Amino acid sequence: MIASGAIVSTVVVAADHDEADTTSFSDKSADIGDLYAFHEGGRMTLILTFDGYKLKSETPSYDPDVLYGFHIDTNGDNAPDHEIWARFGENAAGEWGVQVTGIPGYEGALVGPVDEVVSDDDAGVQVFGGFRDDPFFFDLQGFKDTLMTGTLGFDPARDFVAAKNTGAIVVEFDQAALSSESIAVWATTGRR
Repeated sequence: MIASGAIVSTVVVAADHDEADTTSFSDKSADIGDLYAFHEGGRMTLILTFDGYKLKSETPSYDPDVLYGFHIDTNGDNAPDHEIWARFGENAAGEWGVQVTGIPGYEGALVGPVDEVVSDDDAGVQVFGGFRDDPFFFDLQGFKDTLMTGTLGFDPARDFVAAKNTGAIVVEFDQAALSSESIAVWATTGRR
């Protein structure tokens, strides 16, 4: 009798908001906070947040050595069919900008200043790169109380991230460019 088989073990590492094994506190520009993907009215919007929990008085940090990626699988094979890449950079005058390439249905790069919407109205695409109010809600004290007592202690009036900013890259384009109603989206950061 011959028996054969295979056991495949895959380790998946994921984190958000200061939890990543190698990026959390030492490399905040590369630490992904959240990934949002939604569609409405034939438009697809992708949002990646990074470097969260900054007080509004703190200077935003942009790192030209970090490459941000959105990966979109449109056929269910868990491999990207579209990849959108974003990077920040600084010009000779010390002004920061953002460049986004690989937008589905759009040839070339959209480039513009941070904290402004950059668009190509004829192509129906727009991007934003900069710092905004963090949309995430978290009752840190309630979380700590729950861990200490074993009883849920959350209070919707307490929000640890209220009045704090996060870096954000937002990409919006026509959903028809994906040629699929069902998609999977994930995000990555890398350092050159």
